[in-house]
Amino acid sequence: MKILNNFFDGDYLEIKETGYSIKFKVEKIPEGFIIRGKIKGFLNKIELFEDNVEEELLINNWQSWGVTKKINILNYKIKKTDEWKNYMKYIIHPMPEYLEKNIISDYFLGKKNKLYGFLSSKIAHPYFEIKNNKIIACLEYFGKYSDDYIDMEPLIILENKKLEKLLEIYADYVKFELKPRFFKWNPKKWFSEYQYFEKLTWEDVIKKLELLKEYNYEIFQLDNSWQEDIGDWIPKKTFPTFNRIVEKIKKYGYKSGLWLAPFSVSETSTIFQNHRDWLVKNKDGNPKIVYFNFEKNIYALDVTHPEVQIYLHNIFKKMKEYGIHYFKIDFLFSGAVSGKRYLNVTPIEAYNIGMKIIREATNGDFLLGSGSPLLPSIGYVDGMQISTNIIPISNLEFSKFTHLNSNFIFNNIITRHFMNGKWWWNASEYMNIDNKKLDKNIIEMYLYILAILNNTSIQNNTFLKEMKRNNFNNLLDFRNNISYVGGFMNNNIFHINSYDVKWGNIKMEINLNKMKYHITYDENYPKLNKKTVINKDKRLFHYYEESDNNA
Repeated sequence: MKILNNFFDGDYLEIKETGYSIKFKVEKIPEGFIIRGKIKGFLNKIELFEDNVEEELLINNWQSWGVTKKINILNYKIKKTDEWKNYMKYIIHPMPEYLEKNIISDYFLGKKNKLYGFLSSKIAHPYFEIKNNKIIACLEYFGKYSDDYIDMEPLIILENKKLEKLLEIYADYVKFELKPRFFKWNPKKWFSEYQYFEKLTWEDVIKKLELLKEYNYEIFQLDNSWQEDIGDWIPKKTFPTFNRIVEKIKKYGYKSGLWLAPFSVSETSTIFQNHRDWLVKNKDGNPKIVYFNFEKNIYALDVTHPEVQIYLHNIFKKMKEYGIHYFKIDFLFSGAVSGKRYLNVTPIEAYNIGMKIIREATNGDFLLGSGSPLLPSIGYVDGMQISTNIIPISNLEFSKFTHLNSNFIFNNIITRHFMNGKWWWNASEYMNIDNKKLDKNIIEMYLYILAILNNTSIQNNTFLKEMKRNNFNNLLDFRNNISYVGGFMNNNIFHINSYDVKWGNIKMEINLNKMKYHITYDENYPKLNKKTVINKDKRLFHYYEESDNNA
């Protein structure tokens, strides 16, 4: 059957374009509609949908260090420094050349009362382009050819509610689509990076284990410094074996955690020297420089290569066997850069292949993603670092996607709260700060936001200088509540409404223009004590009762 000269099979309408064919259908849902489809042929940039633009929009960057923020399209401009162009462009975007031309929002885009979003990123990179006063929904297939129809990434349009509510609904639909499974455990972690950076020694580790005993952390994580090199994931000569590391940490009651960047390979590593055929190549067939960090050029593993897949699986399998059960996997965007690979797949397909290998090798352990493409990571990680880290700068100018300042981090914790507990546990590492420069009010505001919004609790030593043990434990009381965030289109003024069984109703107003906050509680709310009992069938039963003073 044909409709307007296009084939209709009773379910999908087929449209033939130059070089490719597309079949689609529209599903009506209570909050709007979903466009699903199939596509085949020579595939590059595919424009699916367009709508009128508004002056103020909420845009999102593709990876976890990027920003989700409100912009005004009349005065928005990305600052592109030489560092950005030469060393950082793939951190910013998988197609950095597109940012040179138009405003881009990856995965989703919001108006005041309308939201557009893709529900998956399995093959293509989904994004929205603002061009000629139009919002254009696009899928980038990076030159893929398919002789058979393959599923497109579904597009959802939600409307007629406030943007904050639509984001929550969007997160639910993504969850229904991808069915992620992640730890219910949301751990408290200490990590070494921002006190020691690359100067961490084994002697420092032992001293820190002694100092931290009173804080009751669950994870003790070693960051960049323990390994031979980026890509050579074995303890360096000044550190003991994995067995000794795990045994020492276990004596203090912690689970062992390790930082690594599994898709990254430095120019000084043995992998680079001996296995250049394992790396993603540029057009000339040479290993492609993906970014510059650790004072070195960094390349990307080609996880479609059979030997690399065995190598990658064995790294995590052996660490798991040694007793390491928490992994922070960093700079993950390098697994999704464009380039020549062993298999003819898109960068997004390659990323999914790599993440699947890591997830299967660490089955039952906690994975914290960082520097990660957001939508393709759902279902692979248990937690996600949803911002960069705090340094002593309070500057509202964060046009660069990964600008390091406290406003940027606060903004992301709030605007990405809708992901928390649905796709993974949100995490924001604190704090890379000099306490003499950063106002204690900002530290306190940061801690309240993290606690009330139930982010994964991650600290380093700098933080502990400002935080007494009792205050730390009191802030943890705010976790595991129910919170709602508002004010996304209100010029950096947000509000949080939260309900907690111990504290009652909590209201917090946050002004990022002035870096001030105000918090109120239910003054007459009875203080409740939590009790846990074991039923006869061995199930745990949790309940709350008023204390004698409130009875």
